[in-house]
Amino acid sequence: MADPVGFKRAGELAGIVLGHVEREYPHKLDHVLTGPEDAQTPSALHPIFHGSFDWHSCVHGYWTLARLLRLQPGHANAGATRALFARQFTAAKIGAELDYVLRPSSRGFERPYGWAWLLYLQAELARHETPEGQAWAAGMAPLAAAFADRFKAFLPIADYPLRAGVHSNTAFALTLAIGYAETCGDTELAALAKVTAVRWYGQDRDCQAWEPSGDEFLSSALMEAVCMRRSLDEADFITWFDAFLPRLEQQEPASLFTPASVSDRSDGKIAHLDGLNLSRAWCWKVLTGATEGMRRMRCLRAGLDHLSAGLPHIAGDYMGEHWLASFALLALTEG
Repeated sequence: MADPVGFKRAGELAGIVLGHVEREYPHKLDHVLTGPEDAQTPSALHPIFHGSFDWHSCVHGYWTLARLLRLQPGHANAGATRALFARQFTAAKIGAELDYVLRPSSRGFERPYGWAWLLYLQAELARHETPEGQAWAAGMAPLAAAFADRFKAFLPIADYPLRAGVHSNTAFALTLAIGYAETCGDTELAALAKVTAVRWYGQDRDCQAWEPSGDEFLSSALMEAVCMRRSLDEADFITWFDAFLPRLEQQEPASLFTPASVSDRSDGKIAHLDGLNLSRAWCWKVLTGATEGMRRMRCLRAGLDHLSAGLPHIAGDYMGEHWLASFALLALTEG
């Protein structure tokens, strides 16, 4: 299969990620202290995923490296990636990450964004056909199973979706969870996630797309559409999508077709908007493949516009650099 990233870009993206997945500080913990003994450093709490400013960014940094290695196994930083995986994906370190997740006080840890990314990392490792790739996937399987079980326990009691364009967005989480479940053969999770998506979003009509807000990196509207694309068969999705964005041919709501501007990339929240442009590019690309005629052309053009707006800014300031390469890779390789 032709690589949509390109050999040179694969090495460059991997180089960016390798520069931060083991960088412990600065770090923003998602950590509940139940006593003074819980006051520990990020690397003590998370022997694998302690870099990249926060746990979830570190997880999807590893996903980025795994995907680049699969697409371009000989890129300039492939050897460094394999060495990183060899020293990090050990039974002891995976076991410590699992022990942390199983703490009673970690019930809400990284829900749902980090859960979804860990599963997507596992799905990517499982797609490696090399012996080393299969060994990495086998080693990580217990940790992935723990997060799959969390989804199975959580989704039936989640009466309402979360539509904010940040980490709590449930459409994004379901989309990645379905990708994991279908790749790794978890039919129970795949069915539950799809049923939940239809329960949450199936009656949505005439989306007004009140976005972007000042710190969003996900489009609540487009992410919902992608989630439903993963959850419905083709005919049912087209019926739903035509009602959800009925004026797409007129490029309305206009906000969905206009890349976000980013006033200060050193501000971690404002820098999220670069991610919004990249994640919208991914979503529009998925929707391009699900539409026809003028609607297809509108999706295609919007995706290219957003990719052009976001791709030049994946490095330069650590507030974006610690995570944006992953969203660039989604936009370049998914859909």
